Amino acid sequence: MNKKIALVTNVLDYVGPPAVKALVGDGYEVLAQDPAFKDANRQEEYEANNPGTVPLNLQNPAELIQHAWNHYAMVDVLVSNDTYPAIHVPVEEANVEDLRATIENVLVYPFRIMQAAIPRLKKQKCGNVIMITSCRTELPLPGGAIPDIARDGANALVKSLSLDLAPFGIPVNAIAPNYLYSEAYFPKAQFIDNPIGKKFISEVVPAGRLGEPEEIGELISYLANMKGAFHTGTIIKFAGGWPAAPQRPI
Repeated sequence: MNKKIALVTNVLDYVGPPAVKALVGDGYEVLAQDPAFKDANRQEEYEANNPGTVPLNLQNPAELIQHAWNHYAMVDVLVSNDTYPAIHVPVEEANVEDLRATIENVLVYPFRIMQAAIPRLKKQKCGNVIMITSCRTELPLPGGAIPDIARDGANALVKSLSLDLAPFGIPVNAIAPNYLYSEAYFPKAQFIDNPIGKKFISEVVPAGRLGEPEEIGELISYLANMKGAFHTGTIIKFAGGWPAAPQRPI
């Protein structure tokens, strides 16, 4: 029996670590892409510390997809884990280059990944696609136009892709976190170890805490191992009940 293959992008950041851990635990061989692996030492270190993974330093989406399918008969799961620093600034003070960079990393890059992968997915007539986006736009914050634009676009991309691939039996779903512990967006020093940050989280998030990486790993595992393809086109909010409905007097 051939080993199941998963491809995960940006494995060192955001949802990359729990995605890899969950998929390796489910018996997948994980093709683990990250820009940091341009450094051969970091690539070797990652491989040594993460059995069951094959770290890749390919950055071009077409080359990454071509490499994955050329070296394996098929790819069973594709996790597009897209991340870029959330730049908060009033629109009138914003640098348009920050907007371009944000859109390039969290919208254009996954678009190009899927553009290259779709013909191969259609040919193999199976495969689960999981895109990691954000639910931050459910309650926009002042100054958040740049990340909001990009993340809303990524969620729209998921819905469009699900329509295109549904006739081929290939589900496309998104996990949309907010208030998930990651050093990318909610670092431990600021929101767990710091009493002020911890109090803020307890007041804002109905669950009273940040989401744990292992918890989002459970959701990745579920979507990766679905046997059917009818669950598609969903943006699954992973935010501990945030945003809560405002309290109204009785």
